[in-house]
Amino acid sequence: YPTWVITVEGHADERGTAEYNLALGERRALSARNYLVSLGIPADRLRTVSYGKEFPFDPAHSEEAYSKNRRAHFVVTSK
Repeated sequence: YPTWVITVEGHADERGTAEYNLALGERRALSARNYLVSLGIPADRLRTVSYGKEFPFDPAHSEEAYSKNRRAHFVVTSK
């Protein structure tokens, strides 16, 4: 799959400031990206973006929802 590009999206739960959550999402995305690189995926085929708390997986306001919203999401596209 030499034409595939993976975008790693970092997400956070709703707690914390917008700035904090964007930085946290970026750290989460970079951590996942670095893991993929350690598995042999070329770094030039990986992108990262942080959405902070903007796109929750679960919109509820509970510990269970917060846990689901702290995630890295992978989007695979073709060059």
